[in-house]
Amino acid sequence: MSNSQTNLRRKYDLLVVGGGNAALCAAITAKRERPSASVILLESSPKDVRGGNSRHTRNIRYIHPAKNSFLTGPYTEDECYQDLLGVTKGNTIEKMARLVIRESNNVGDWMMEQGVRFQPAMKGTLHLSRTNGFFLGGGKALINAYYATAEKLGVEILYEAEALDLEIVNDEFKSCTVKMEGETFRIEANAVVLASGGYQANTEWLKNSWGPQAANFLVRGTPYDKGRMLKVMMDHGCKTLGDPTQGHMVAIDGRAPKFDGGICTRLDCVPFGVAVNKDCKRFYNEGEEIWPKRYAIWGRLVAGQPDQVAYIVIDSKAINLFMPSVFPPFEANSIEDLAGELGIDPAGLKATVDEFNAHCPSDTSKFNSGDKDGVATVEGLEPPKTNWARPIDTPPFYGYMLRPGITFSYLSLALNERMQVEKEDGGVFKNIFAAGEITSGNVLGQGYMAGFGMTIGTVFGRRAGKEAMNV
Repeated sequence: MSNSQTNLRRKYDLLVVGGGNAALCAAITAKRERPSASVILLESSPKDVRGGNSRHTRNIRYIHPAKNSFLTGPYTEDECYQDLLGVTKGNTIEKMARLVIRESNNVGDWMMEQGVRFQPAMKGTLHLSRTNGFFLGGGKALINAYYATAEKLGVEILYEAEALDLEIVNDEFKSCTVKMEGETFRIEANAVVLASGGYQANTEWLKNSWGPQAANFLVRGTPYDKGRMLKVMMDHGCKTLGDPTQGHMVAIDGRAPKFDGGICTRLDCVPFGVAVNKDCKRFYNEGEEIWPKRYAIWGRLVAGQPDQVAYIVIDSKAINLFMPSVFPPFEANSIEDLAGELGIDPAGLKATVDEFNAHCPSDTSKFNSGDKDGVATVEGLEPPKTNWARPIDTPPFYGYMLRPGITFSYLSLALNERMQVEKEDGGVFKNIFAAGEITSGNVLGQGYMAGFGMTIGTVFGRRAGKEAMNV
């Protein structure tokens, strides 16, 4: 239903603030729970870039008892939980984490019922063919399928509709102030689901948390996630979870745009080379773990380097071992010439690469690009490289500049198991629910594993939509 067809004078059963995966899962679930319910969804972006960060996604992680046409084997609740503990270092709320994992069971079946399609199991460098289903057509196809289903079910959708404020009386939501087409008006509803994303596109808020270096961060996704609803709820006394300096932040190509570069700007070559800062010094173990379990720490690592920049250097032995980059790498026939291309000190980079090469093992026959191989640097190199430590000695040499690319922030609204937003004083806002990135801190205290943001959004969104029909 278009903006002009919507009757904003009525009181709705449910208002959904947001237009990405979690918001759509909430709206669709609410309409399937109660077909007669009136549901309206506010998307702050124009229609052609709808979907928030979800349109940049490509897969979802979920548990399942057996292989199917797009997953190569079973994935259990306990295994998924252990994977989560590994990346969060235990910094999670177990009851909420297990709720997400448990209710993700075979969620792909539900997604296909809403029009989503999956592609055959991925092969190659991602190591995800058993645990993650990949969307046919990527995140944009998923978003289009959900919007088509929502519209078919009768969900009213407003585009370029920014939620400005919430009227809350005695801990109960009454209405939302909305700005659209230059006008400001109110929408009343019996319940609201807040699924409007994090605040990663709000540079001033990031600078308050990180300091002035946040001005150098690139935002991988939508420029519309400003954190407005999170701030409104904080002003109303909600309880929050999460460290403001934690989030899903990865190392991306330094040539990426400020916003909306998407997943294609990520660089997956780090495990097969050496990473140095602008002073040509290594600063972390590039071979700590297989990439899907460690790629999300590298944005924070780069953010901690001078000028929030780093460089990765590989040689011709590694150039075909990772997902191709959207921008071609810098290339040269010597390390010194490559340093010149990258704009860093040739002598310094040559010294660092020579030192690394001198500490590589003499026998690299067990090198295995597909899994941890134990091919590690010998004692004396700091930091060590504990896997994939082959010398960088075969020209041509290739390099990339890395910048921190933030995907979404982890400072979040605290939820109970009904997805109701909790208050700082221990109570709840009885008809205010939330889902998606604005709630990620309930599960992700730090770190990230591939496809799990979609898991959180899908499970929390479905539950929020169902519970909102029961207030």
